Amino acid sequence: MLSTPTKNSKKAAREREAARAKRKAEREAARNGKGDKKNDAKRKDGWRETLRFWGWAILIVLTVRAFFVEPFRIPTPSMEKTLLVGDFLFVSKLHYGARTPNTICVPFIGKPCLPGVEFPQTRLPGFSEVKRGDVAVFNYPPEDGPIERRTPYIKRLVGIPGDTVRLLDKVLYVNGERYMLTDTQQQWWEVTPSGNAGVPRARVEEVGADLLGPVPNTNRVIVSATPEAAEALTALPYIASVEGYAFPEGQRTGGIFPEGSGFNRDNYGPLAVPKEGETVALTPEIWPALREIITRYEGHTAEALSGGRFRIDGEIVDSYTFEQDYYFAMGDNRDNSQDGRFWGFVPHDHLVGKAVLVFFSLDTERFFLPRLRGLMPIR
Repeated sequence: MLSTPTKNSKKAAREREAARAKRKAEREAARNGKGDKKNDAKRKDGWRETLRFWGWAILIVLTVRAFFVEPFRIPTPSMEKTLLVGDFLFVSKLHYGARTPNTICVPFIGKPCLPGVEFPQTRLPGFSEVKRGDVAVFNYPPEDGPIERRTPYIKRLVGIPGDTVRLLDKVLYVNGERYMLTDTQQQWWEVTPSGNAGVPRARVEEVGADLLGPVPNTNRVIVSATPEAAEALTALPYIASVEGYAFPEGQRTGGIFPEGSGFNRDNYGPLAVPKEGETVALTPEIWPALREIITRYEGHTAEALSGGRFRIDGEIVDSYTFEQDYYFAMGDNRDNSQDGRFWGFVPHDHLVGKAVLVFFSLDTERFFLPRLRGLMPIR
């Protein structure tokens, strides 16, 4: 005999069906973003926490970059072999004092910037004075635009305010004293063999030098090398001499500062490095070097008049007082560096910071493989 459903079983079936329908409706609501108020509140709190986390993270990173330390990558060989192309280093803004921002730009990439908005820039106190020989990052002085948005350069500051710098046959003198090349600085050398044979490229590379090419109509060659590598070449039995290769005094090498000076990259100066508060007499001889400072970096109108007279901001004057400190910068790769010999002085307000530590390095000539340079202090 077949049994018939009871009222209770029918009721239970209806309840189960209703529960299934409810669960289905809740799932549909969840998919459509219409969960209950409790779930909505949880989701909103989750988004708020995420935004708060990233907001604080970005603010901390920007603060550290602006006022404490900023990473920098070496893009050119102008500092080899002290710093190599592909080195990543930390630049301390605490040493010389951080600059307050004077523009509003997209974080991290620096462009685009809010047009027409530029604030006065000041420098916070630092815990170290700029020292002769510091490796520093600065904004490229000849470039146009807000200072902090100009291209960053890295060079060695060989002349500080009040110094007199001079190059004689490639040898640098600061205040009359010879400024010796360090073990990691390099320049061009002229190598003379003892016989008629040439200089083997393989032996040049073995000592860590680079053979650049022959001296025309001779068996001599030009190499780029550190003092240590040049000394190793001198010790070879078939090498008669290794001497610095310098352009003769008076021979123009193009684009040298100041314009019309007759200097070249190997015979340069003497040239005094301006110092804040120092007053100098204006003469036709020093005017080419001062004109750029007075007009570009200190914001005055200036012109030379006939009869050895000068006009600054509409007033006839015979002297000028500098309003900030300046520095003379040179690359450690002396013959492959666009530095102060070509564009002049680095104003103090262009200094970004002191290069202190290489923290990572990629070999750009070997498939960007990491170099084993470790945490290397910069000297």
